[in-house]
Amino acid sequence: MPTIKNVLVTKPSAAQSAECRNWPIWTCGVSQFEWEYTQTEKCLILEGKVRVHDLVDPKQSVSFAVGDYVVFPDGLKCVWEVIEPVKKHYDFE
Repeated sequence: MPTIKNVLVTKPSAAQSAECRNWPIWTCGVSQFEWEYTQTEKCLILEGKVRVHDLVDPKQSVSFAVGDYVVFPDGLKCVWEVIEPVKKHYDFE
């Protein structure tokens, strides 16, 4: 089973940024919630700041913010902590 260590956070290439513009947009206010990925998700953060904690080991976390390109693996169980309201382009594989 994937863990938070399998989440990839990078700066997008020009091609990735262009591709993301065609994806839907998701927004969320400051909050905290559990999430389980049933597919791989790719997203580009347009606004906000988020910390995602591993559900099995909550001490393990990854943070990302405006301008980050994030890939969440299929099967990841985590807790989203939205620190600043988030807006992102997203795509499920």
